[in-house]
Amino acid sequence: MSVKSKRSSGLGLRQLQQQSLRKEIATICAGGSPLLVSFLVVALFVAGNLCAWQENVRPKLYVTLADKEYLRFQGNESTIDYFKLVLRDPNSNNLLVGARNIVYNLSIYDLSEMTRLSWYSSDDDIKMCIVKGKDEDLCQNYIRVLAIPSQGTLMSCGTNAFRPLCRIYSINGNNYTYESEKPGQAMCPYDPTHNSTAVFVDNELYSGTVADFSGLDPIIYREHLQTEQYDSLSLNAPNFVGSFTQADFVYFFFRETAVEFINCGKSIFSRVARVCKWDKGGPNRLKNRWTSYLKSRLNCSMPGDFPFYFDEIQSTSNLVEGRYGHANSKLIYGVFSTAPNAIAGSAICAFSLQDISDTFEGNFKEQSGLNSNWLPVNPLNVPDPRPGSCHNDSRMLPDLTLNFKKTHSLMDETVPAFFGSPILTRVSTMYRFTAIAVDPQIKTPGGKTYDVVFVGTDHGKILKTVNAESADSNKKVTSVVIEEIDALQTNEPIRTLEIVRTTQYDTPKDGSYDDGKLIIVTDTTVLAIKLHRCSSEKITSCSECVALQDPYCAWDKIVGKCRSHGAPRWSEENVFYQSVATGDHAACPSGKMAKDANAVERQGYRDLEYDPQRPFRDQPADKIQFNSENYNDKGPQITPDLINAQYTVETLVMAVLAGAIFALLVGFITGYFCGRRCHKDEDDNLPYPDTEYEYFEQRQNVNRIQAEPKLLPQVEEVTYAEPVLLPQPSSQNKMQHSPKNTLRKPMGHHHGVNSETLFQFQPDSYNNARDNYRGRDNFGTLRSHQVYL
Repeated sequence: MSVKSKRSSGLGLRQLQQQSLRKEIATICAGGSPLLVSFLVVALFVAGNLCAWQENVRPKLYVTLADKEYLRFQGNESTIDYFKLVLRDPNSNNLLVGARNIVYNLSIYDLSEMTRLSWYSSDDDIKMCIVKGKDEDLCQNYIRVLAIPSQGTLMSCGTNAFRPLCRIYSINGNNYTYESEKPGQAMCPYDPTHNSTAVFVDNELYSGTVADFSGLDPIIYREHLQTEQYDSLSLNAPNFVGSFTQADFVYFFFRETAVEFINCGKSIFSRVARVCKWDKGGPNRLKNRWTSYLKSRLNCSMPGDFPFYFDEIQSTSNLVEGRYGHANSKLIYGVFSTAPNAIAGSAICAFSLQDISDTFEGNFKEQSGLNSNWLPVNPLNVPDPRPGSCHNDSRMLPDLTLNFKKTHSLMDETVPAFFGSPILTRVSTMYRFTAIAVDPQIKTPGGKTYDVVFVGTDHGKILKTVNAESADSNKKVTSVVIEEIDALQTNEPIRTLEIVRTTQYDTPKDGSYDDGKLIIVTDTTVLAIKLHRCSSEKITSCSECVALQDPYCAWDKIVGKCRSHGAPRWSEENVFYQSVATGDHAACPSGKMAKDANAVERQGYRDLEYDPQRPFRDQPADKIQFNSENYNDKGPQITPDLINAQYTVETLVMAVLAGAIFALLVGFITGYFCGRRCHKDEDDNLPYPDTEYEYFEQRQNVNRIQAEPKLLPQVEEVTYAEPVLLPQPSSQNKMQHSPKNTLRKPMGHHHGVNSETLFQFQPDSYNNARDNYRGRDNFGTLRSHQVYL
């Protein structure tokens, strides 16, 4: 059974266990206390989320690069360059890197500086920027747009001390000549820290940025056309991360405050928007507005009854085209993260261009009232021609279509993840994903192709991953993290990743071939590293090479070593052994052992962010750290350390539930017996057990049936006869239980037949003031006979 099948079986078992757990909890809750029910519901929620969450996949290799194993360009050593932009010059093997006040022209072979284009802001612009309250470091010219409109021409846009400008240069070899200049408002951001994007299409620059000094006017712009100004329905505080063009449309990716969620609180959603390249604006007052602008939500989430969303897109790859399963598709990869104050999580999701297009052809979403929910629009209410489509002349569109589009730019359906779930997730308090680059359709021996994904983090690490199921299915995901690369001397965020290839193969000493480099861009450094470590001396056996599951690597049975793609006879399956799907090949002697180890590792491992056996930066010996406890004579084991989980999540939850139920039962039984032992007779708990409640009833009813007696002018001291409890008499005569026999006998001159009884029950009326006063008081108690003045 392959690794994937084992993992799928594990998922099925988990689902059955969750269903069984739900049934047991439902049975208990049917007759349980509210406290017990609440506890069980919380436990079920925690168990369900833990079981549904994709475990962190441990890297096959931990790589720390030595100085000679990467190329570095430091730039300006006196100040920080804030590198961010990389553009490959198609006319030469050079890289153009935008920085602070400079555009560097670097050789793709060794990152050596060929030439530089310096562009500093004027003193007047810098002074005005400082007067407006900005920091002097920000009041520089940060290059944020680079484009090559035509051969021999370079377009560059910079922040220019919060006064954006764009310039056109002619290229003569490695020399740049200034030609023209124009305002860069709406094409380049004012603030260098603001996220923006731009793409040059058909001699036009399409940009997503802000159009004012304060950064409160977001805009998607092409010359003479823009989105609605200060309209939260169009753009609501967006952060643009990427853009590309395909067919008749230009697509923009960004994250923004969700206007459809505003009634339930503030939330950030990831979006994809598109505009038509042939859009000419509308008639009259809409002549400078897009008539084809639409946007939709990107759904990157863990699937389930209650999906967990990675809502904030951080970066996108280039559009890649390949074969996935049994169909060809065009995909865009993106990295997503949770909110900064939420559970620290990141994910990689892929989206099909076809799914994006289908979403834009679906239902619109609207809010009928200020306090109403956002609901899909009835298709019968959508005008014709359909808003958001490409038209021959948008200036001829009817007002009904234009007015509808102005208030209905949001689509109802979300764009689903292509493989049904994220390709890779990471729950880590140490880092989040920040950048992505994809090397598409790397062909392995046997003809299968895989997309190799490189992901940068805000902690300076790079993960290299692949979906091992992508060649056989477009509905399944098996995450394989091939490498975790530590190439930076400091843990600074990675801003940009780019894969570049030369027109000729680099030929290392060992005879294998490498036709590409990974360009890593941070604020202070530009690095270039190899795409793989197939030729490492630590990979000495067939099983170790195959167990990497790296599409770049395969075992050459003739040479007897692990080699990279591009080698002679690479496509011949009987010469090169590789299995990205399983990490096992029948021709490798110890293939079964590696396979079983992989299976155990996947079932029992939960990622630890720092492995105690990882090499430190000051250790010069081993540059590649394999996940094995010890090395033997046969070489290192590629398979990670096998950390057997001693307790599964289900076992833990059941143990907690059993302990809680046992504690409740013990508490109930103990309380019951203690109550029985300390229990008193019911009659003993009554304040006056022998009055048969007559005394209390009289006290409660007297105020309702009697009027308030008037106060006498002057009265001598009045005493009250309070009831005195006597021992309970025998039950021979029931009348003896009346309140008459519970009071002490009067003192004084009362004798005779009635001298034995203090209570003189009077009718419920007053004959005169004196008689009334000698009757009952407001509490139903007789007053003693006194002499009144």
